[in-house]
Amino acid sequence: MAILRFKALELVDQRQALTVKPVATRRSDSFGQNVFNLEAMRANMPGEYFKKLQGAIKHSTPVERNVADAVASAMKTWAMAKGATHYTHWFQPLTGATAEKHDSFFDLNSDGRPIENFKGSALVQQEPDASSFPNGGIRNTFEARGYTAWDPTSPAFIIETVGAKTLCIPTIFVAYTGEALDYKAPLLKSLAVLEKAALDVCQYFDKDVQRVNTTLGIEQEYFLVDKALYDARPDLVMTGRTLFGHAPAKGPQLEAHYFGSIPPRVHAFMFDFEEEANALGIPLRTRHNEVAPNQYECAPTFEDANLAIDHNQLLMDVMDRVALKHNFKVLLHEKPFAGVNGSGKHNNWAMST
Repeated sequence: MAILRFKALELVDQRQALTVKPVATRRSDSFGQNVFNLEAMRANMPGEYFKKLQGAIKHSTPVERNVADAVASAMKTWAMAKGATHYTHWFQPLTGATAEKHDSFFDLNSDGRPIENFKGSALVQQEPDASSFPNGGIRNTFEARGYTAWDPTSPAFIIETVGAKTLCIPTIFVAYTGEALDYKAPLLKSLAVLEKAALDVCQYFDKDVQRVNTTLGIEQEYFLVDKALYDARPDLVMTGRTLFGHAPAKGPQLEAHYFGSIPPRVHAFMFDFEEEANALGIPLRTRHNEVAPNQYECAPTFEDANLAIDHNQLLMDVMDRVALKHNFKVLLHEKPFAGVNGSGKHNNWAMST
């Protein structure tokens, strides 16, 4: 094990910062280019159906079948124009991460001819197996059905991994009885209840107030460890944190680290994942060294709470994937090292009218 660590240290000393080319001259030019946002909807949907969809979102009413078909057709056209071959219902089970099952747009028609197909029924609901998630162990596999249902308040987006592009559709995840099996469904319910209560109060002072939105801005703290050093620690590999070890000579006492100059390799990594996050509509604004050695932080502009949660889940996935390109491993555990600062999700929470 000692020899392995010495070899890992030698490898770390040889690493160089990767060169990352910006997607566009200005970040505002590429912001949200991989998101099926309002702009993309207007460009790909008939005006009548676009207005009906926005009305359903605004008033929290069910989306009509013909509107769902129009949205699905527009999503498919937009996604395929960007090179997507598959789609997935993207949800947040009780694992702390996201889950997805990819289905191809490719299909065969009644004559056996190949076509590209994506209907409103496939957009609105899917039926993944729920038996292997934390909630599913009490039932047999064939009884543990789960349903994903489209959340139209959070826009679909395209993820590219090793050249393959997939249309990701944010959804809730529920049991066949209607019980929530994820974190998004309870969040949406709580936001609706909060808005109703807050609206009653607001209308005592201003009868013109029609909506109360909950906004959230979540910072993301994390540790960066070189991949060679990470692989030399089985406890880090298995649990995402250290289970044994000796305290360093200095930890938070390294005053030059907090808000200090960002190392070149780390800066290249930050710039790389910020570029991808920007294309996915995640409005990152801040990056800096944190208190503990090898600890860093990024933070976005506040936005609608439901969207902010989706963006934070997506951001962690992007960071984890991009880190491997730079021979890093991101540690997102709240306390990966004993005796030094942990990583929190400090946030700005507010209600706005």
